[in-house]
Amino acid sequence: MIKNILCVAMLVVSGMAVQAPNVFADEQKYEMKSAAATVKDVLSENINKRVIVRMDTGDTLEGTVSKVGDSLVHLSKISGRDFYDAVVLMDKISAVLFKVRGN
Repeated sequence: MIKNILCVAMLVVSGMAVQAPNVFADEQKYEMKSAAATVKDVLSENINKRVIVRMDTGDTLEGTVSKVGDSLVHLSKISGRDFYDAVVLMDKISAVLFKVRGN
């Protein structure tokens, strides 16, 4: 009886391993369009998307990129500040974080 249970368990486990989808096969990654890409280019690619900008002071702001100008970016729907938008100097941004892969 125990032998039968172990055989069934082994078949179930091995069947799951065969049917398990390869999680890494569909993995997406970000590639810069140009080696000379700027913060402005990255923000422009993410208009109407949520981003996190890390300022050179270490502070972060999360919001939706609404408009990108020559030296300013408008972030709307700031996370944690329901009724606020922000206008940020691009010269003060040290990193832009954005979602590339889904769950």
